[in-house]
Amino acid sequence: MIILKRISHIILLTGFVLFFAPHFAFAQLPLPPHVPIWDANVVTLKLHKITESVYAVIPSTAETETTKGVPQATTAGFIIGEKGILLIETMMTKRLYDQLITLVKSVSQKPVLYAVNTSDHGDHCFGNYLLPEQTMIIQNEFCNENLTKNYEQIKQFMVMLFGTNRGIEDTRFRAADMLIPKFQNLKIDLGNGNSVELINTGTAQSPADLFVKVHSKDQTIWWLGNPFIAESPAIPWLFDGYFLEPVDNLKKIYAMIGDNDTVVPGHGRITNKAGIKYTIDYVTALKSQVESAVKKGLTSEQARTQITMPEFDKGYILYNWLHYNFNIPNAYKDIQNQYTKK
Repeated sequence: MIILKRISHIILLTGFVLFFAPHFAFAQLPLPPHVPIWDANVVTLKLHKITESVYAVIPSTAETETTKGVPQATTAGFIIGEKGILLIETMMTKRLYDQLITLVKSVSQKPVLYAVNTSDHGDHCFGNYLLPEQTMIIQNEFCNENLTKNYEQIKQFMVMLFGTNRGIEDTRFRAADMLIPKFQNLKIDLGNGNSVELINTGTAQSPADLFVKVHSKDQTIWWLGNPFIAESPAIPWLFDGYFLEPVDNLKKIYAMIGDNDTVVPGHGRITNKAGIKYTIDYVTALKSQVESAVKKGLTSEQARTQITMPEFDKGYILYNWLHYNFNIPNAYKDIQNQYTKK
């Protein structure tokens, strides 16, 4: 059942707990090698036409820097329907939101009817407060709950990772209007041969994940958000405290993508199914190696020391930060818990 928070609109539907892992307090969280991870004050967004009515919005540096291992800002996009537009992501700051909306208006003056957030991480949703009042915001049910309860803490966390004086401090909370519960989908027919399916598989990076599948005449386009960050050499950001459920759901979504589908990762250049297989290969290998470590009786710290996986350390700037501080410990925790229950 899809939850409508604004009942005056009718459409056809089918279908830290503070922020990251709850066991990490701000003061305990290891910081990445460079802060800000990317600088919202200098990012320039670029428009990419996929079909006559489907557009991706990607950082201008993504085409050349993604495969060099340089972390990229958030991707976005929009679909132009018969009566209006469905927007994917609202960005982290007013500067980036304004760029996004300027790109939208460069090709259509239709109103933004819907805005979809694929995550509760601020770079995907902090621009919500700038949307027109009539725009319907759509989120995963957990996403809305977490933002409602913990917006100020999430804001503090974003400032810690992305820097002060970037406009993050100025953002304000705006609640979603339409919520998609776990294991539910929502389909919206925008007309003009375009339909959008929003998929809540459960946790694929965090419990707030939402996948966007667009059917546009003879093409299928996906926005995959944070679960699929980018092509190689990027590895998943599994720092929300979960591992086994994400592995299952990453594979589930990957299996749904066609070989000829267009894929827009959460923080990288436009690619295809083959381009995101590196994420699947990484989590599969990590699961196998941590399972072996648990069966041998290794401690979490021993596993963290021994599971280096050099075949995946191909120049991603955040590899050591993610692999050793988050991905291995969370994999160990889940697999150890599973092992002791047998």
